[in-house]
Amino acid sequence: MAGHRKKPETPEAGGAKPVRLRPRRPCPICGQPSAQGYHPFCSARCADIDLHRWLGGRYRIETDEPAGPEEDER
Repeated sequence: MAGHRKKPETPEAGGAKPVRLRPRRPCPICGQPSAQGYHPFCSARCADIDLHRWLGGRYRIETDEPAGPEEDER
């Protein structure tokens, strides 16, 4: 079939554990276990808190450039 993907082979019932694609890490906001739907966060609430921090300028990289709008000198 065109566009058909082959399912990954599953381990037989010999006691083998499935391989995780990424390690399970705690939520960077609250420390709870992360949820697959909100990775790397545990919930929509923690994802929104992180977004608010980004948009509010709390996460930034310090530079030697002066703050403020750039002016073109002609």
